[in-house]
Amino acid sequence: MRLTLRIWRQHDTDAPGGMATYDVDGISPDMSFLEMLDTLNERLTVEGEDPVAFDHDCREGICGACSLVINGEAHGPERTTSCQLHMRSFRDGDTIDVEPWRAAAFPVVRDLVVDRAAFDRIIQSGGYVSVPTGSAPEAHATPVPKAAADSAFEHAECIGCGACVAACPNGSAMLFTSAKVNHLNVLPQGAPERETRVLDMVAQMDAEGFGGCTLTGECATACPKGIPLTSITAMNKEWLRATRKVPRS
Repeated sequence: MRLTLRIWRQHDTDAPGGMATYDVDGISPDMSFLEMLDTLNERLTVEGEDPVAFDHDCREGICGACSLVINGEAHGPERTTSCQLHMRSFRDGDTIDVEPWRAAAFPVVRDLVVDRAAFDRIIQSGGYVSVPTGSAPEAHATPVPKAAADSAFEHAECIGCGACVAACPNGSAMLFTSAKVNHLNVLPQGAPERETRVLDMVAQMDAEGFGGCTLTGECATACPKGIPLTSITAMNKEWLRATRKVPRS
């Protein structure tokens, strides 16, 4: 395959950026999208140019690091992560635009790499449960109803990639935050912080500068793990419940 790539290049957060055009040839349809970028970077390195910086880690669709907007879609045309997107999803001769996540809360570090530490701070504000010190409790010491376990597993699938933010017209992080809130709030182990968790995590999300949610649904469509839009509805109910029980300073 021969392709034309239009890739966002930006030296650092404060530098102006722009699209640069590269032609690549000899691309196998069985290559992943990141392997195709590796091929480009090998050529750029040999030619004495700076390779394109992009984020990645496991390359198995698990970690969520491979954050790319491909032809205007978060992670590209398939509902998967960028590392699991293969070049057979494109045609010989295609022009492909590759950009970083676009959100004020995700500043560009370099080229296609963005700083997603805002997600970490949301987790730190309430994404934990109280645990006693000492020996580990028995696995079955606290019964968990199957419906609660299924819901917790569904929300725990969120890998924090940020595709929901990149896809949202408002740059909202509601789907990510709701997944993290609901994952713990449905479990009995999460009950001690149930009210403060949702209040603190939503407050931190707002403080990070993410946009407001208008339930357009683009976040759920782009999510590679299929976190449902109803997750946001469930978190909103938790938030309303908490505001009635916990005094806000």
